[in-house]
Order: sequence, then C-alpha cells, then structure tokens
Amino acid sequence: MKRGYFGIGCINMKTDLNYGTLFRTAQVFDADFLFLIGRRFKKMPSDTGKSFKHIPVFEFQTFEDFRAHIPFNCRIVAVETEGSRMLSDFVHPENACYLLGAEDHGIPKEVLEKCHQVVRLPGERSLNVAVAGSIVIYDRITK
Repeated sequence: MKRGYFGIGCINMKTDLNYGTLFRTAQVFDADFLFLIGRRFKKMPSDTGKSFKHIPVFEFQTFEDFRAHIPFNCRIVAVETEGSRMLSDFVHPENACYLLGAEDHGIPKEVLEKCHQVVRLPGERSLNVAVAGSIVIYDRITK
C-alpha cells in the first residue's frame, strides 16, 4: 500500500526542455503533482507522455506563493550541489515536494534557507535538471 505522496518541480528554469523531460519521468514513476515556480507552463515535445493530462501541474510566481500553498504536512526538499546531505544517506519524508533549481544558478540562497531539507547527488559538478530530478525520484521509490 502506498503511503504518503510526492511532487517535484523547478524554480526559475532556464530551459523549458528540462522540465518537460523531468515531468515525463515523474509521470512514469507516479508522482502525485508537478510544479513550476517563476516559469509559465507550456507543453514540451520532450514530455511525450503529456504528463499534464495525468498529473496536476501547479504554477507559482514566487517561492513565497509556492510555500504558502503546499499541502499540509509536506516537506520541501531542495536538491542542490553543496552544503547538503548525500542522497544515498537520505531518508525521504512521507510527504515531500522536491525542488530543483535553474541550470545555471541553482536554487537561490534565500530559498534554500526556507526549505526543510537539502540533498545532493554524488559528483563534483551539477547534473542536468531532468537527470538530477529523475535520480531523486528513483531513489525515493526504491527505498
């Protein structure tokens, strides 16, 4: 029996193609919702499964707007490259929103400070947003 829920999304995306690929993966792995902060949603050719037809996609203008509207008892888990817990050692919250940052600037420091937890993937450089998000989702569903 499935317990809890999770959503995944991005803040201040630079490349739309990345969220299309991430949303496609999220649909395959049964995410409960998707979100974008600071970016308008549009259909992406990289989202061949048309995730928006199967999973709610929420849009927020700012992080504060997002934070004010997350579900009750939901933890915001930022995925970043520095100053964070390794994903391999991370215990996923029962209810979580996984937040990924822009390809070139990551998640702003003032946003990171307001997240409940921060995790990172191994490696010395950041990964493509869609790849990083897909790894986090896979880690969640296999633990």
